[in-house]
Amino acid sequence: MTVPLAARLDGLLFFPVTAYGPDGSVDLDTYRTHVRRGIEAGAAAVFACCGTGEFHALTPEEFRDCVAAAVEEAGGRVPVVAGAGYGTALAVRFAALAEEAGADGLLAMPPYLVVADQQGLLRHYRELAAATSLDVIVYQRDNVVFTPETVVELAATDGIIGLKDGLGDLDLMQRIISAVRSSDRPGASEFLYFNGLPTAELTGLAYRGIGVTLYSSAVFCFAPEIALAFHKAINSGDDRTVERLLDGFYRPLVELRAKGKGYAVALVKAGVRLRGLDAGEVRPPLHECAPEHVEQLAELIERGYALLADG
Repeated sequence: MTVPLAARLDGLLFFPVTAYGPDGSVDLDTYRTHVRRGIEAGAAAVFACCGTGEFHALTPEEFRDCVAAAVEEAGGRVPVVAGAGYGTALAVRFAALAEEAGADGLLAMPPYLVVADQQGLLRHYRELAAATSLDVIVYQRDNVVFTPETVVELAATDGIIGLKDGLGDLDLMQRIISAVRSSDRPGASEFLYFNGLPTAELTGLAYRGIGVTLYSSAVFCFAPEIALAFHKAINSGDDRTVERLLDGFYRPLVELRAKGKGYAVALVKAGVRLRGLDAGEVRPPLHECAPEHVEQLAELIERGYALLADG
């Protein structure tokens, strides 16, 4: 019996970077190593070619190859969710490529460029869900901001199983959760919510306060032991460890991330390189971190592991 994707997303969610070689082309061997190490370290799911994986910078062919590589490395041990985005026609095409590559689900990225009204957004995601057999998680961020009423409709749509929030408006999220919970529409009680903010650990306590416990961890890409220790602590009520890691590692990391545009990806990739895996540089229009910021990241990673040892 096949276990539904929603039932398998229980743990720390891994969003691997996409590896590039010296010439800028996708380095599938290094990417496979990165994915494999993440799974062996304890990831509960692999979200391939999403935000941290530079979905925006990949050709459809590169996307398909990376998703297929992630699926092969996962070997059914954990689910693989792939990104899909741009306009409706391209989102459907990426969904088909992900399905062909063996993915278990989709993370629907915001449509490219346009700021649409609620009716248009609802139509976009419904058409995407109808075009694939893969379960879909919708990503709220940037130019995609839903009203609670729209999320009620999304939750009642066949194939749409959850909402990942990268906006950070807790008032809106509480109203969304309440509206879906109060509705009598099919799927409401099983609908999933994810904290999708960059460095989601920093806001983990706030999101847990409104019932959102699932989150993506960029830190897991380069410091899985720190990410897993935090995940265990926040789930077990170990406030001392949570506060120690927040104060000594995560808050300084977010402050460092704020020093450059695009650092939510570039800083993570720098961290992967610092930890011994050369995943290459980010592709334009993103840019590499300043050398002094990479040095600060190296010191911060060392401090984070020292905090684990002290604990």
